[in-house]
Amino acid sequence: MTEKTSAPRRRFLKKTAVAAGSAGALAAPMIATAQPVALRFQSTWPAKDIFHEYAQDFAKKVNDMASGRLKIEVLPAGSVVPAFQLLDAVSKGTLDGGHGVVAYWYGKNSALALWGSGPGFGMDANMVLAWHNYGGGKALVEEIYKSLNLDVVSYLYGPMPTQPLGWFKKPVSKAEDIKGLKFRTVGLAVDVFTEMGAAVNPLPGGEIVPALDRGLIDAAEFNNASSDRVLGFPDVAKNCMLQSFHQSGEQFEILFNRTKLAALPAELKAIIDYAVQAASADMSWKAIERNSADYQALKQQGIKFYKTPDAVLRAQLAAWDKTIEKKAAENPLFKKVLESQRAFAARACQWQNDYTVDFKMAYNHYFGRGAAPAKKG
Repeated sequence: MTEKTSAPRRRFLKKTAVAAGSAGALAAPMIATAQPVALRFQSTWPAKDIFHEYAQDFAKKVNDMASGRLKIEVLPAGSVVPAFQLLDAVSKGTLDGGHGVVAYWYGKNSALALWGSGPGFGMDANMVLAWHNYGGGKALVEEIYKSLNLDVVSYLYGPMPTQPLGWFKKPVSKAEDIKGLKFRTVGLAVDVFTEMGAAVNPLPGGEIVPALDRGLIDAAEFNNASSDRVLGFPDVAKNCMLQSFHQSGEQFEILFNRTKLAALPAELKAIIDYAVQAASADMSWKAIERNSADYQALKQQGIKFYKTPDAVLRAQLAAWDKTIEKKAAENPLFKKVLESQRAFAARACQWQNDYTVDFKMAYNHYFGRGAAPAKKG
């Protein structure tokens, strides 16, 4: 049986439905239709280097979290400008951002090299980042860039493992072996090795091995087993000296053009902030995996590794002391950064040294001579 609905009732139901539809339309959330932002970055690294991979890793984290609202493309060194011109290119807006190390801008203000060069008053790379983020370093690097009229925002991240002294034609047995060598390094390490008697040439990463091959330099350092292997160091030198104070606490720098970054919505800026932190942790884990594997591969290739003698390390410290005394007298900002680092290191290093166990003891217990063989399952 069909129910008959009166005309007044039908009119009432129609008005109710229209009203409900209007209210629903008003309550529906507005859908953002802003165009996605595309940023073009360049690294200071060759495309095949693990450092360029780190730059891409950061960009991927941003891109994934931004879900299409922001996309960073990372080009390898030389795609738009030479590696050492990256900072100016980002400041001028030729590039929207970049990936490198602060030590590369040493020529603009020597204080910038203190974020990586030298022994850092005993701080390792992670502790230097702790100083940067919580001990005043971040404000200081901003002050330096402002003094240079550079329109950039700097994010430091990615604590690097201790870098080797370098690759040599024959092992270094004493500090005097450095004298007269045509040597490649960067940052304040230039001054340290110059003080030790070397003739230093601060070549970018992609030019080091060709220069070694042609005899333009006698020896060189770059950074780590993975980078050294892929850049071709084993093809032109057979001896690598491990451990050094010249760059024992370095980290990476992500640069943004300040105007471009300021134009981004707050939520995208937050994504960048947290992507930097995530990439810092991820980079340190990946470095352990890749560097250790490539170290083993290099040894299997017949490369000879030697511990840098303590006498050479002490000579580095002595050269460093002379370098920072001279630079601090010349540059008030250098002195300001140095004093900030010293104050933080005096407290933080005592804590770390007092609390940290000697992991070599455990390693030698399980893998050293006389260690008990592993039980078979």
